[in-house]
Amino acid sequence: MKAFFIDRYGKQDGMIGHVPDPAVGVHDVLIQVHAASVNPLDSKISTGEFKLILPYRFPLILGNDLAGVVVRTGAAVTRFKPGDEVYARPPDSRIGTFAELIAVHENALAFKPSNLSMAEAAAMPLAALTAWQVLVETAQVKRGQKVLIHAGSGGVGTLAIQLAKHLGAFVATTTSTANVAWVKALGADVVIDYKQQDFANELHDFDMVLNSLGSDVLEKSLKVLKPGGQLISLSGPPTAQFAQSQGLPWVLGQVMRLLSSGIRRKARKRGVSYAFLFMHADGIQLQKITALIEAGVIKPVIDRSFPFESTAQALRYVDQGRAKGKVTITLQ
Repeated sequence: MKAFFIDRYGKQDGMIGHVPDPAVGVHDVLIQVHAASVNPLDSKISTGEFKLILPYRFPLILGNDLAGVVVRTGAAVTRFKPGDEVYARPPDSRIGTFAELIAVHENALAFKPSNLSMAEAAAMPLAALTAWQVLVETAQVKRGQKVLIHAGSGGVGTLAIQLAKHLGAFVATTTSTANVAWVKALGADVVIDYKQQDFANELHDFDMVLNSLGSDVLEKSLKVLKPGGQLISLSGPPTAQFAQSQGLPWVLGQVMRLLSSGIRRKARKRGVSYAFLFMHADGIQLQKITALIEAGVIKPVIDRSFPFESTAQALRYVDQGRAKGKVTITLQ
């Protein structure tokens, strides 16, 4: 099959070439990929940023989102059958959606929303699951609470705004001048133009902050939280609790404890909590998201789509950090 892969870590474009078809285990579903989407995570993986916690082997096929059609199933699979339209964020250890075929464990799969195209569906899993695991699973956001979502025009931000509003939260977000009206149309109650305003001076007494930006924004976010509030970061630093949940070696846990000690100490002084979240594949959660999509509660936001042959260009475009929503790749 054809796939887009890298043969070493580093700043490189990757290449399209032929690789063996994936092996299909008893709990696996073999999928013909119709569309995938690009995430900042793809570039971070390709440069080796996660090599200590995700020790991949080369050649490494990139890609963390897919939508496609079931080709065949493993002997123990009962929920899916050939011809089913599905979508997924594969488990961390088995990424590789920039390919004609991929084998995905059935527990990571969900049926594709009936009201979305393949490209629209491919834009959803990683970002929507991230939003779900922050807002529903970790923060347990309740009606009437105040939530700040940084980078509201990004892939996660656009979906987190919609989900937070569905949960009944008062939602503030940050974005650039050009996107203020557009992000407000997604449902944000307050939009902070970071080029003209300082969110830490404008917002107060929030219950939760979702951070996906740098350390300066992370620390300033503590100021907007009320006592008992939660600061949840997708961009680090990771914690010892994260290392334990991933089953990482003890020494890595101690390193992560040290890396996060500063922000955790500052959070304690303000009476708030800090957590690092690295989203995980979950077909049950994704099926719940499917129901929200089909009900019109959550809609995909796609900036642009690239053909499979232009995967390297799509990655470079996402690296620029200017995409409004998601960027997709079409294979079929």
